Amino acid sequence: MALPLSLLTVLVVGSGGLSGSVGCVLHQKHILLSGDNVELLRQMQRISTLSCPKDTRDFRFPRTMIEGSQVQGTQAIFVLQEMLQHISDLLLTEHASSAWNTTLLNQVLMGLYQQLEALKPCLVHEMGEQGTALASEGPTGAVRRYFGGIFPYLKEKKYSDCAWEFVRLEIMRSLSSIIALQERLSNMD
Repeated sequence: MALPLSLLTVLVVGSGGLSGSVGCVLHQKHILLSGDNVELLRQMQRISTLSCPKDTRDFRFPRTMIEGSQVQGTQAIFVLQEMLQHISDLLLTEHASSAWNTTLLNQVLMGLYQQLEALKPCLVHEMGEQGTALASEGPTGAVRRYFGGIFPYLKEKKYSDCAWEFVRLEIMRSLSSIIALQERLSNMD
């Protein structure tokens, strides 16, 4: 799986960006990147799900677990990282680049990369205090199971345009929850 050269260039040049701070501070830019990614994903729509009735799937997004009071402080950092990483993994498959406009896809990937980089100091800080237990339990495990159902679905549907359209909607749903979680975290500062 090879990244387009333009994306690799942007990732290398942009890697000095948001990760310079110490401790765990989510800046407003982190929230704005999620909003930008939602808008880019809207623009990436190529077909209507109404034309794909056989591909409908309920992936059982764990919204109440992620947006509810169960996710607090340290756990929220791990949930954010898990969601952003899985979204990136989905969009980095070679099949994704053939499903969508690569310019828009690369912009989404760059935004996700910047967010993941911004979370690194938080993860390092929290891992030192809490260990690895929170990285695998509760809401983080629910996120892992949720995304674990998306990859086999795409394979089962042979990475069809319809399957990718349903996945695009799931990613948008995930990003909306990420925004809510980021806002809650930024209000805790």
